[in-house]
Amino acid sequence: TGEPLAGANIYLRETTIGTATDEEGMYYLRVDNGVYEVVCDYIGYATEVQDVEISGDVKLDFELTEFLFSKTIEVIADRARDRETPVAYSDINKEKINLQLGSQDIPLVLNTTPSVYSTMQGGGTGDARINVRGFNQRNIAIMINGVPVNDMENGWVYWSNWDGVGDATSSIQLQRGLTAVNLATPSIGGTMNILTDPTANTKGLKYKQEVGNDGFLKSTLIVNSGLINDRFAINGAIVRKLNDGLVDATWTDAWAYYLGVSWNVNEKNRLEFYALGAPQRHGQNLYKQNMAVYDKKYAEDVIDKSMKSKDSDNDGINDWDAYFNQFYEKGRRFNQNWGKVSSEYNGKQAVGDNTFDRQKKNFINERENFYHKPQVNLNWYSELSNDLNLYTILYYSGGNGGGTGLDGKYYRRDANGELSDNNWKYYYGPSPYSLDFNETIQMNAGPAGFYFIDQDSLYKDKGQSLAILRNSRNNQWTVGAISKVNYKFSNILQFTIGVDWRSAEVEHYREIRDLLGGNYFIANDNQFSTGPDSLKIGEKYDYYFTNTINW
Repeated sequence: TGEPLAGANIYLRETTIGTATDEEGMYYLRVDNGVYEVVCDYIGYATEVQDVEISGDVKLDFELTEFLFSKTIEVIADRARDRETPVAYSDINKEKINLQLGSQDIPLVLNTTPSVYSTMQGGGTGDARINVRGFNQRNIAIMINGVPVNDMENGWVYWSNWDGVGDATSSIQLQRGLTAVNLATPSIGGTMNILTDPTANTKGLKYKQEVGNDGFLKSTLIVNSGLINDRFAINGAIVRKLNDGLVDATWTDAWAYYLGVSWNVNEKNRLEFYALGAPQRHGQNLYKQNMAVYDKKYAEDVIDKSMKSKDSDNDGINDWDAYFNQFYEKGRRFNQNWGKVSSEYNGKQAVGDNTFDRQKKNFINERENFYHKPQVNLNWYSELSNDLNLYTILYYSGGNGGGTGLDGKYYRRDANGELSDNNWKYYYGPSPYSLDFNETIQMNAGPAGFYFIDQDSLYKDKGQSLAILRNSRNNQWTVGAISKVNYKFSNILQFTIGVDWRSAEVEHYREIRDLLGGNYFIANDNQFSTGPDSLKIGEKYDYYFTNTINW
């Protein structure tokens, strides 16, 4: 079209010299005199290579040929352009993703983008969140290859479900504020479009090995076929990640996979197939904690005298030195949602009918996330004429997993080793109490009533678990279709009509994950219980319901 392309990559082959074009499509390189192969590439366009002999100043222009693929991207992902879309946006290209993201969650590469705040939260893999213009993820439309991935029930996005996508991402566009994205998503904060690598990439194989502190090990294998007979292309990636966690007990055991297949049926029609997912388990650090537990001096510096004065009136805290001295400073790696356990304890854990040994032999996580949410989609793009095109996407996403927590009466110890069963107050209380699973297991294995149950209780036999580790399950499936017709009346007027339909079914229930030394668990209000000894590991209790959502 003769329009300038901003962000096209210009580099000298077999060197480390390169740059990118500015908004006017201009670039500048300083090199020694000689003969070079100069490469220009841009997502959605055929790569151009020119030989040039440098002797003094040389002007080298490139004219790129647009793939049908790039038009596909513009339509489905609602990509903003400077000259066409009155939207504030930022583009993150693959070079920046490779340089800055590393092995972090995807939102963290956007931390230097205007109006964006992203954080790892508690430090567990995949537990990141992102805010745009003050709005959280519930009000940000997040899409992968044009497919919306926000949770159908509450709009949230769980980045652990897409842990391997960063390795296969070609670009991210973040549109800030209300945009022209025509999807049934309350995107008041903005829109985040994640595009994976095009299948038309140059053929090749890439292996990347990452090693880090606290047992971090990540292996990535990426394969591209390149364009075969100008019609077919396939690319894929597989990722394996293991980590003990920077924050205590936030270990990771994860896989990720990605597959893209394209078929140029003819000059006017293109089919694309994508499949991706990330089966994973990781330890979590979810609870808020008083900052003095991490660093007393920092807490004292943050709370200035005016705040102390104000809070002393409201909370009755008159001696702030005494207040801070009651905290046991544990350091920034502290996580209270785990506890050591004797390696001799061989109790099994369960997710449904599947029983297995716990992840770590010498401790148990109170909070663990385990989930696998595969997503597959089939895209069809048809150019009906120079001014009329049709795009349709059919997709399926299925999720299976949940998170863990404790239920019942269990023990914690404070920093002085004192034992208590008063569980609830230690989540936000003055002292970081650690879970004592050994004491809890001994309690569950002994006579019921020995610790908490009244001696006149009907259940005095051994093995009643008074505390358990439970799973809160969330199993779901979503199917959807997005179809759009675009008609271009002129360079200044376009018309779009389409449909965004999706339906989801989400199953919620609790089940017993670990009896912690006991043989059964009693839940008097449990609709599934048929007797005092009926609840074993893997069995449901407390609640069980299914939500159906249609948009």
